[in-house]
Amino acid sequence: MAVKQIVNVKDPNLRQGAKPVSQADKKLIKLIEDMIDTLKAQNDPEGVGLAAPQIGVPLQVFIMRDKKKILPVVNPQILSFSKKNNDPKKEEKEKGYVMEGCLSLPHYYGPVKRAWEVKLKYQIPKLENGEWKLKNIENTFTGFPAQIVQHEVDHLNGKVFIDRLFEQDRILYVLKNNEWKEVEI
Repeated sequence: MAVKQIVNVKDPNLRQGAKPVSQADKKLIKLIEDMIDTLKAQNDPEGVGLAAPQIGVPLQVFIMRDKKKILPVVNPQILSFSKKNNDPKKEEKEKGYVMEGCLSLPHYYGPVKRAWEVKLKYQIPKLENGEWKLKNIENTFTGFPAQIVQHEVDHLNGKVFIDRLFEQDRILYVLKNNEWKEVEI
């Protein structure tokens, strides 16, 4: 297990689509362990998710913090998005949005509009009779966990959150000395 270097948003490899994982094996387990170590080591800013392409591995794998546990996700497919989203109502705009950030672009954040709920089909590695297998799972994620899922699936498809900000005509901010400053995209 090891803490890996996180790829910077300017690295063109982060814009490549990730390949599906065909089998569970010791390499996949080591990748997930390294990703967990890497995520746990992030404290400025603290991370809530990490995709394999962010450590230079172009595979459809991500991990996310979900209720104090770190959940590995392999070969994810979003089956459905709710119509409801995380965009605040007009009268709530002054209170602000949930600001989304990325470990590949530390200290930059933006109010990305995401579906409030997603249904996800994915796999997890499972040890059965001494052999690693990929077990199929379907789960629904709501609220902030749904936002994490969408962010990490974007990474697997070669997108970063600033692409979503640009598409949604939103503002990018940098957090310096506990102050938000607007940045040009």
